[in-house]
Order: sequence, then C-alpha cells, then structure tokens
Amino acid sequence: MKRLFLVEPVVALYAFATFLYYPLVQQYAYRRIWLQVTNTTYLSSDNTSRCVANSNSSNQSHYNEEVQRQTSLFSVYTNILSTVPSLVVTLILVTYSDQGGRKIAIIMPMIGTLIYTLSLLTVSYFELSIYLLFGSSILSALCGGMGTFLGGCFAYIADLCEDDRQKTYRMAGLEMMIGLLSGLAALSSGYFLRTVGFNWPFLTSSLMLVLILLYAIFVLEETVKKAPTSAVTLDGSPWYLGMKQMLRGVCQMLAGASCRWKTVLALLIIIFTCVSFVYVGGMSVITLYELSEPLCWTEILIGYGSALTTTVFLTSFAGVSLFTYCGVPQLLIVLLGILSVVSAMLTAAFAKTTLLMFIVRIPMLLSIMPFPVLRSMMSKIVPKSEQGALFACLSFMESLSNNVSSIVFYSIYAATVSWCPAFVFLLSAGLCVIPLTALGMVSVIGVDVATEVQRPKRFNSEEENPVQDQSDHSPLLT
Repeated sequence: MKRLFLVEPVVALYAFATFLYYPLVQQYAYRRIWLQVTNTTYLSSDNTSRCVANSNSSNQSHYNEEVQRQTSLFSVYTNILSTVPSLVVTLILVTYSDQGGRKIAIIMPMIGTLIYTLSLLTVSYFELSIYLLFGSSILSALCGGMGTFLGGCFAYIADLCEDDRQKTYRMAGLEMMIGLLSGLAALSSGYFLRTVGFNWPFLTSSLMLVLILLYAIFVLEETVKKAPTSAVTLDGSPWYLGMKQMLRGVCQMLAGASCRWKTVLALLIIIFTCVSFVYVGGMSVITLYELSEPLCWTEILIGYGSALTTTVFLTSFAGVSLFTYCGVPQLLIVLLGILSVVSAMLTAAFAKTTLLMFIVRIPMLLSIMPFPVLRSMMSKIVPKSEQGALFACLSFMESLSNNVSSIVFYSIYAATVSWCPAFVFLLSAGLCVIPLTALGMVSVIGVDVATEVQRPKRFNSEEENPVQDQSDHSPLLT
C-alpha cells in the first residue's frame, strides 16, 4: 500500500470523534447527578418549563445549585486524575518523536481516547457508576492526551515545511480543520442525544477512532528516519529514550543562544500558555453555565452553541491567512486574538438570555489566531532537528495550562455559582493582562531572533548550521 504524507485526515476525524462525545460528557454527568440529588427524572424537552419550575420552587432551585456544584467537582476530579500522567507522557513521547518517529506521538493518544470512549459507552449502556470514569481517565492519560496528539501533528507538519509562510498557513490550516470538524460534531451531538440517547454517540466516536488508527498505522508515512532496530537495547525503550532525548533536546535548544533570544523565546511561551489558560478556563464551564438558570438550555441549544464556538477555528484561520497575506506584523495578529478573548469573556459575563449567549460567539471569532502564529514564530527560530523538543515543551505547557485552568475554573465556579455564576468569565478577561504585558515586552525588545541564534559547536557541516544569510529568514517580529 502506498503511504501518504497527509496528517490532515487524522486531525480532522480525530477532532470529529472527540467533539462528538466531549459536549455530552458533562451533560451525562449532570443528568446522572441530577437523578441522585433530586431523585427525579431530568427534564430535557423544554428548557422554559424547567426554568419556570425552578423559579417557582426554592427547593428545586437549591437542587439545581447542588447539581451544578457536584458536576463541577466531578469535572475537577477527572481533570486532576488525568493531568499528571498526560503531561509526563506528552513530554516523553513528543520529544522521543525526534528520534523514534512522529507517528508514536500521534497513535498513542488515539488509543487512549479510544479506551475512554469505550469506557463511556460501557458506563452508559450498563448504567454503572459514573465514578468508574475516574479510572478510565487515568488509563487514557497514560497514553497521552490532546496535547500529545497535537504536538506530534505540528512537529510532523514542521518536518514537511521548509518555508516559514507555508508552515504558518499549514499550522493554521490544522487549527481550522479542528474547528470545522469539531463544530460539525458538536452540532450533531445535540440531535444525536435527543434522538437516540448517549450510547450511539459514544459508539460512533469509538468506531471513528478505530478507522483513523488504521489509517495512521498503515497509510500515514513517517517523516523521521528511525535508528536501526539492532541498535535498540534494553535501555532503549521509548520511555528511557524519550526522557534522555527530552533533556538533551531542551538543553541543545538553548545552548549557545544569546540572552535576548532566550528572553524572547520565554516570553513567547508565556504568552502562548497564558492565552491558552484563560481561553480554555473560561470556555470549560460554559456548558454548565448554559444548563443552569436563567438560560436552562436544552441539548439542542448546547449543540448549536458548541458548534458556533468551534467556528472560531475557521474564522481565526481566515484571519491569519488574510493578515499574513497583507503583511500585518505577527505580534499585531497575536494582539488582536487576545483582545478577541477579552471581549468574548466580558460579553459572556453579562449574557442572561439565549440571544445574548449566542451573540457571545461574535467577539470570539479571532480568539484562536495567537496559537498558530506563536507556534510558527517559535518553530522558525529552532533548528529542524529540535522541533520535537520544542513542540514537546509547547504541548506540555499547553496540556498543563488547559488541565490546570479547567481545575481552577471548575473549582471557582463551584464556589461562586450560588452568588455570581458569571464571575469565572470576568476572571478570565482580567487574567489576559498577563499575556498582553508579555506581548508588550516582546515588542519593546524588538529583536530579530532568527539572526541571533548561535550554535557553532553543535554542527559538523555547513549544511546543518542554522546560521545562514539573513535573506533566508523572514524577520520574526515584523
């Protein structure tokens, strides 16, 4: 069978399979906990009647707050149990991909996700305790997570692209594809749930994951030439080699670089991590916020809302493409993306009606732009042989920020739901001061990092030396 260098189908179908079940997990936990707390069936056919019932009964309103609190804590515990193993595996696998091949960092997370979807299907079909999902979260995290998968995919793209503009476009294209397919999946999930319940969406996700696993194993071509298998000893397991390669890659990535280069790279990582923290943290509780008063959304409205939210990947890709084509400075593109996050969170904090909650998605349209631009900026100042180490660090920081932000924001939401449910959105908007400050520092430094990297001791041939004529490099900060 002829192999292909197309990782986009894997990303597209993985996004669809993941976001087909992801919006349903909170709803499933919410309904099971609702049944435990109230000992009554959850009303999903009419959100208005449920809101009216809650407003006419103080006990019912108290039950609603208690269900919100327990569902938030359930999400907190799930994230805590999966965070640490996922972070460790992300660092090891994505860094090891520099030596052992990118496919291991792409395939292992898909196996973990398949384990989790099969666990969801089992718990839902046999009506087992939802707390059994804690064990499946740990087991799934031992194979990596979304950060591992994306780290492997972005490193795969970096291997294939030589031109900086092509790299930016293709990385933004991956982000767009994630949004497009996840939006379609989120839109379908509401109708899926209303029509056939929870079991069929979980089964459909599992079957799609099996399909893309077969594609990744037998069709997708490897971009990294592996060492001969005869050279692999007992010490040469992926875990040992991954840790060794990770430490060596990070040290080499910084060795010989000037202080200004290290400062700019550190600031770019801080911006990337902080924007991810505030965006994911704010968006993680939005489903619970929509399920509660005064919105009381049904699964259909939640599906529409999730689909509109994921369209930001498409609009952000269009924004990156347009601004890059027009020669807009990359730091300005990042600034516009951060301001988009701020305006969206402030709007969400004051949205009390269904119409306003849908309007929240309008100022959010450019909020994903910082991520592909920052990845491209950092990728082009790191040698090709160390792309895995770079994306391992980025994936680690992104996974850490995403999981920690979910834990923090769920905990804050559980503590503030009784007096100010929208407080988490105000907090998210306020924390954007940190990446904005770091962005200002980068613009003040104003250094062309690509021409300052000096690593003469690590290259044996002129072809491998990244220090080339300035005409080969596009300025990083312009």
